[in-house]
Amino acid sequence: MKAVAEANTNIALVKYWGKNDDRLNLPAVPSLSLTLDGLTTRTLVALDPALGADTLWLNGVAVEGEPLAKVSRHLDRVAHALGQNGRPRAEVRSHNNFPTAAGLASSASAFAALTVAATAALQPADRGWSLEEAGWRGRLAILARQGSGSAARSLFGGLVVLGTGTPGQVDSAAATQLLTPADWPELRLVIGVATEAAKDTASSDGMRHTSATSPYFAPFVAAAPAELRAATEAIHARDLERLGLIAERSALRMHASALAADPGVVYLRGATIEGLHTLRALRKRGVAAFFTCDAGPHPKALTTAADADAVAAALATVPGVLRTIIARAGAGARVTATGPEASL
Repeated sequence: MKAVAEANTNIALVKYWGKNDDRLNLPAVPSLSLTLDGLTTRTLVALDPALGADTLWLNGVAVEGEPLAKVSRHLDRVAHALGQNGRPRAEVRSHNNFPTAAGLASSASAFAALTVAATAALQPADRGWSLEEAGWRGRLAILARQGSGSAARSLFGGLVVLGTGTPGQVDSAAATQLLTPADWPELRLVIGVATEAAKDTASSDGMRHTSATSPYFAPFVAAAPAELRAATEAIHARDLERLGLIAERSALRMHASALAADPGVVYLRGATIEGLHTLRALRKRGVAAFFTCDAGPHPKALTTAADADAVAAALATVPGVLRTIIARAGAGARVTATGPEASL
């Protein structure tokens, strides 16, 4: 059996940083994100009993070692959740149309797409299921989160909340959709791509080191629930300025906690800081532009459809910004093909 799934990446506006249970990949803080249209991972899972071991291809290149082992563990996890004690080996092929492992949440879209494709490939034909049936999307989000914490949010479109986990309780950190893409169609995120290369410190490693050594990590965790409540209120009111200021504050607090680790975890580059100053200068001229940045160097701006072109043009002038991307709110993960003829 073969299945192909697509998932869009998501960018957190209220940041997820830190875990309270590494084994179950449970977040230490609640987070809120925007799923992005057009920044997409496509993944094929092809089950083949003749294979002696799982194989993984990423953007056309064979991958081994821990990345392959992590994919195999996730396939086992999905099979177990479907009530299958064993599974055929699988060929997994995945393709990102945006920079991989560079601070644009490629692991979120990757594990969301892998979870959905694996479920579609493993689920017997006589036990039909649909992501649109009550409960399925949420169940798969919990599975996806165990592969990558932010992947849970990519199961859903639009604006999505991922709750805080309770140590030892695998189902305790659930993702829920606040607004669909159609509920706030004017929303845009502009990305200043500062590198096409993978980052030096993986997000999970940066989180662990920050939580273990940074004196600023505990205050970041303590402030997060109030930030989420305020952001949720701003979203329901469609108050972009209030949401944008919260997003900017959350990003700076996250990076402050990482910078204060011992030694400091530094994702920011010159383009990141200059991008922040550029966006604040735009705001003084009446342009809606609010900074955010994940665990990577790319300056990003929460803005509106009306101001997106101006924001992109301004970020394009920042030294170190290679190109810009304007993204609207995107849809949640979905199956795109099943059956013997399915292919990327």
